[in-house]
Amino acid sequence: MIKLILITLLSLFLNACSFSNYIPSIPTLSLITPYKADINQGSVLSRLSINQLKIGMSKKQVQEIIGAPSVIDPFHNNQWDYINHSTMGSGEVIRYRLTLKFEGLKLVNINTDGISSLPKLTDKQKMLQNARIAEKKAKILEEERIAKEEAKTKELEEKARILEEKRIAEEKAKHIAQEKIKAKELEEKNKP
Repeated sequence: MIKLILITLLSLFLNACSFSNYIPSIPTLSLITPYKADINQGSVLSRLSINQLKIGMSKKQVQEIIGAPSVIDPFHNNQWDYINHSTMGSGEVIRYRLTLKFEGLKLVNINTDGISSLPKLTDKQKMLQNARIAEKKAKILEEERIAKEEAKTKELEEKARILEEKRIAEEKAKHIAQEKIKAKELEEKNKP
């Protein structure tokens, strides 16, 4: 009896190992993976905010755009370093270092060599940047136009002032000449 049970079990196991076209295949299931959060360490910057930096900005303006620096070296007070090491949930690692140098309170050097790992600008960010640049250009052109108009107005006012002074001087000269003529006439009348 034991032999019969053993043979039956062995035949079942061997049949389970065989391949048959009649057995439906088991669908492959994608494994459920846990959520992996992005881990940002240091200053989180974007190309859009970095592109807004301009030479000549004050330290306060720079801080308003990209925030406080990660490191202010006590030996180099005029150098601000923005350092980042981020591990994205997808496993992508982003590392960058942005170095800004100041003379006094003004930005004089922007070292962007270390930001190549930052994601490129999206189309929306490019549109925003182009709109911001166009707005700045329009503002500069408007300021230039206003400055030209003010200069022209000042020039016209100066010309008008000079003409008025010339007219007054001519009137005074004419009045003086008339006074001299009257004085001569009186002198001639008073002569015995």
